[in-house]
Amino acid sequence: MAKTQKGSARNKPFPTLEKARNSINSLFFDNDKHDFAYLKDNLKHKLRRYQESALLYLYWSQIQDNADEQYNQLLFNMATGSGKTDVMAAAILYLYHEQGFKNFIFISNTTAVVDKTQENFFNSSSSKYLYSSPIIIDGERISFNYVNSTFPVNPEENTIYIKLTTIQTLSNELNDPGENGLTYDDLAKFKIAILADEAHHFNVDTKKSNKKAKEENSWESVLDHIRGLNSANRQLEFTATIDVDKPEVYEKYKNKVIYKYDLDQFMNEGYSKKVFRLQANTDNNQKLLNAVLLNEYRKRIAKKLGIPNFKPVMLVKSNRIKTSQQVEQDFLEMINNLSSADLESFILRNQKLNAKSRALSKAYEYWLSQDLSQAVAEIQQDFNLRTTINVNEGGTKGILSDSNDFKNLNSLEDENNPFRIIFAVAKLTEGWDVLNLYDIVRISEAKESITMNTTNAEAQLIGRGARYYPFVYQGRKSYTRRFDTGRDATFENQLLETLYYHTINDSKYIDNLNKSFDKMDLIVNKDGEYDTYTATVKPSFMRTNFYKQGNLYYNKTEKVPDANYASIGDYGINNLTIDVDYNQSTTESNLHDKYYDNVVRESDVRYDVVADFSNPSDYRLIERALARNKFYRFSTMKKYLPMVKSIREFITSDDWLGNLKVQAKVPNEYNQILSPFEKLHILDNALKIIQKNIVKNYQKERGTNQFIPIAVKDVVKYYQKVIPKLSNKTISEVIKPKPMSKANWFPYDWAIADQLETSLINRIESWLDELKQTHKNIYLIRNEETISTWSLHEFENNEVKHYEGYMPDFILVLDDGDIMYQVYMEPKGDQLLERDEWKQELLESIRPENIEIIGETKDVRLYGVKFYTTGDGRGIYDELKKKEIFH
Repeated sequence: MAKTQKGSARNKPFPTLEKARNSINSLFFDNDKHDFAYLKDNLKHKLRRYQESALLYLYWSQIQDNADEQYNQLLFNMATGSGKTDVMAAAILYLYHEQGFKNFIFISNTTAVVDKTQENFFNSSSSKYLYSSPIIIDGERISFNYVNSTFPVNPEENTIYIKLTTIQTLSNELNDPGENGLTYDDLAKFKIAILADEAHHFNVDTKKSNKKAKEENSWESVLDHIRGLNSANRQLEFTATIDVDKPEVYEKYKNKVIYKYDLDQFMNEGYSKKVFRLQANTDNNQKLLNAVLLNEYRKRIAKKLGIPNFKPVMLVKSNRIKTSQQVEQDFLEMINNLSSADLESFILRNQKLNAKSRALSKAYEYWLSQDLSQAVAEIQQDFNLRTTINVNEGGTKGILSDSNDFKNLNSLEDENNPFRIIFAVAKLTEGWDVLNLYDIVRISEAKESITMNTTNAEAQLIGRGARYYPFVYQGRKSYTRRFDTGRDATFENQLLETLYYHTINDSKYIDNLNKSFDKMDLIVNKDGEYDTYTATVKPSFMRTNFYKQGNLYYNKTEKVPDANYASIGDYGINNLTIDVDYNQSTTESNLHDKYYDNVVRESDVRYDVVADFSNPSDYRLIERALARNKFYRFSTMKKYLPMVKSIREFITSDDWLGNLKVQAKVPNEYNQILSPFEKLHILDNALKIIQKNIVKNYQKERGTNQFIPIAVKDVVKYYQKVIPKLSNKTISEVIKPKPMSKANWFPYDWAIADQLETSLINRIESWLDELKQTHKNIYLIRNEETISTWSLHEFENNEVKHYEGYMPDFILVLDDGDIMYQVYMEPKGDQLLERDEWKQELLESIRPENIEIIGETKDVRLYGVKFYTTGDGRGIYDELKKKEIFH
């Protein structure tokens, strides 16, 4: 990895951020009290964990008594590609709904970002639109109105007004107002929230060491002036780049940073593509053809996996317009004249030269196995004048500054967008949201300018290009990498989640580039910084009858018929009464008292009936509560309640909620009658409880106790694991190869395992002498999930909680000549025991008396045992001794 150290910003204290974090993590802060349900219901994208945290930190700041003075200007420092605009979209609804803001000013320093944001907030037919349509809060439909000049004095109900403008335009309007133009006096009439995107551009004055040189009408002072017009005004700033290494900038923002989510954390948590660097001294055409082969290889992989509309895009980056134009011309000529013989010669010539590049080696190997005439035809179809876009602009403009290119470049993921390759001089524009960029080619130029400014711009380009592309695989769209681990974690598949930066090989340039990566916490790997471990099935094992004719076993699943969901009881909701705690009391204690759990005794509470579903007079209240929750729209309900014919039936039928009562558990000291608003709030919570149970318990497949065979030779197969040479994992998590060539009981020549898995292998080895006394054949099968149909499912109880498939890491096979025992085993770290408890329960339900093995004449007995923990802490040895397995 190029990145070996943290940016210095990590070491600087941010008091507001720490105060917020400590308060939110304290026992006194109820994280569940504010779950932002209305935000989640009205946003197009599901909020990620860190985005929810950012909103929770904002919420904390705004409920403080001194929010107007201390928390009226806040900064969200979040990584490129982490969805700052989603947080901004959610913040608008939060400020509107809970803080009473109706008027918003969105600003950026470029027209491109403003245009993109207009699509995000106003164009509901755009793929970039950020909200659900329509927006419903508390049963009311909310509208967004675009503001050209100033805000209306008499605003419409349920309406949010947004003025979108560049900071240049806003500054000109306010500092040199024309007739009927916008003035500070106009803005002083309103309570306004400023949303400042790419906020690092608004610190020019702060960065000036000479205070006298600061301009009265600078962008920074304009924003300060607007914010100061009303004590209730707010300014929320968003940027991935905050230069706190400069003392003046740090002093300005140290108490304004409310949330930080750094790029390396973003990448480590799987929200981005992985990034690799390919560096070479080859000429530009060779570099470009390598990128094309890699790019087209990805397209073929996606097609093989059944991924629809997968179109990987390339960007060719130059420093000079003249160079870029020439390279484009040369590239198109090369592709147009390419023949299958040329391509074969190129691959064979470069195969040995680029052997250190795993990506190119795999690509070459693949293409040499294909029909190269067909390959050339596809390349020429995908890379030609029609699929090329040229945005070669000079100066400091971004590649979206030309409005003619805006639509094409901001819709590259769309199926009907033809472009596959972009030639550009300017850097990727802030705000460019392309996700399917997979190769960036850095052109070599005669007079290279290798400065930190150059490499900083390139590092930012790579960071933006590393945004994850959420393609659909097996019918599901994911927003995090899915091929890092598991049965599908092949190198070939991982190419669909990897960006390659094809760059020049110059020592000074690489040194500066690495410093730029470190500065922005960008994790970039050098292609080849991985160890590849191979486990091969031993010939001796392949000669055994167990390998040739033997089977392993997994249980069948069955479809759950809709008729099984004929009443609310089928969803695990058997109680005719739902009690909702409505203890709103506040307790008082001394400042240094320990946390006191304010538990109310049953004798001190009363139960008020909020809604009786059998009472017609409560129907309107129930209907209104249902309307506030998008789940209870009939089109959504039918997905989970296939037997329900109408919402009225759901409310009134005895099979559904017709006999339900919702009660509030209220302290006796609360001597008021519950208001209609309070009843509605309580009913909301009850309906959420019902919704949760319905969704959790409605499944289309479940496991059975019938186990079916799968051939050993279909499971025990050659496999590889690719392990980073440098890793942020703990020593116990690091995967290493253990030689097993002399262990005839282990099918593979190597065990590629982490420390805990190796511990289990060693533990079983220590049992061998005892096991050999009663068993002729002993094998420990390492399950690498080489085929996708091989998994176990819960089956024993009627209240199944987990329907996903699961296959433990090891199967111990013991054959005494008459009976074959197969024992499912799983090593598990202590930190995962609680989360994966259901898997242990599944394993322990596998007993001969609980299951039926289909189509098996030989006497086979299946068992599962408790998780193996360090040092056999859960005693699986004793568990096996108690069974007949050890005799």
